Amino acid sequence: MKRDIGELNVPPRILLGPGPSNVDSRVYRAMLAPMLGHLDPEFLRIMDDVQVLLRRLFQTENRLTFPVSGTGSAAMETAMANCLEPGDTAAITVAGHFGARLAEMARRAGAEVIALEAPAGSAVDPEAARRALRGKKIKVLGVTHGETSTGVLHELDPFRRVADECGALLVVDAVATAGGMPLNVDAQRIDLCFTGSQKCLSAPPGLGPLTAGPRVEEALRARKTEVTSWYFDLTTIMKYWGGERTYHHTAPISMVYALREALRMVEEEGLPARWERHRRNQQALVAGLEAMGIEPIAPPGQRMWTVTCVRTPAGLDEAKVRARLLDEFNIEIAGGFGELKGRAWRIGLMGTSCTETNVLLFLGSL
Repeated sequence: MKRDIGELNVPPRILLGPGPSNVDSRVYRAMLAPMLGHLDPEFLRIMDDVQVLLRRLFQTENRLTFPVSGTGSAAMETAMANCLEPGDTAAITVAGHFGARLAEMARRAGAEVIALEAPAGSAVDPEAARRALRGKKIKVLGVTHGETSTGVLHELDPFRRVADECGALLVVDAVATAGGMPLNVDAQRIDLCFTGSQKCLSAPPGLGPLTAGPRVEEALRARKTEVTSWYFDLTTIMKYWGGERTYHHTAPISMVYALREALRMVEEEGLPARWERHRRNQQALVAGLEAMGIEPIAPPGQRMWTVTCVRTPAGLDEAKVRARLLDEFNIEIAGGFGELKGRAWRIGLMGTSCTETNVLLFLGSL
């Protein structure tokens, strides 16, 4: 039977899951700007703006700073494909689903992978990592800054010291933390860092901002083999995003408009004020949940500010609660997956979604 497909009519949701976050009207308006060609001089100036704003977001002077045309996972793939080649060894923190994804991408790039594992809800201990890697030649130490499957945070400075000891490039997954938690690429000597447009930056999904430093550029020049991915090869992408502006692919024009405006909003608020807003609202969320007897999975001191993962009360059908929140209050949160499937909620307070009003509305609705 033929189904009539009518005009698109999407309900406005309050997005309090681990991503995407709500998009500000200013960002939507930017997306309505007229389409330009991807080599139009005006679009090239917009690309320049985005690169300047991304360097300020990441707090870096890195030349290789641009948004990958794809989601945060595309930026993750770019990192592993460029930094690793067959015969290399990568050590990856695996404290949940996304650490495991990073490790799998490293394996597919041809590297031998050492998984630095921690139980769900716990961060990987840097001292344990140091002991596990002592005496080994490591090409990449990959760290998930915020593990959104469990709400666990990894402090980066201790892992920089571990990377120094084993001569590794420090690669940081900041998909759910950049713009919402303190992160300073140059001061923390992060060699490569990537994020996603749809989390704390509150643009639509579809771009993976990335920055890579001089040691990554040196590693690229020293490669014995070609990067296995043509699309994600930094040496050719940067001919488009670099000074040459040589055609590589058709950039998602409207998404670049959106990211530019989202980054302008980050700059207007200021990074310290933005970080403090995320910290304060997450503390209020946790206080309200604990008052109901609902505890975060990650212990104090190891909790992200942007995504809070909690154990659901015993005997409760957590999926039914999430369905009622959506149906009756228009609020979206996420359930757990992997070993936490059916036993956890993941509540995001990121970017535009991170407001006192949303915290109070969620707690009252729950």
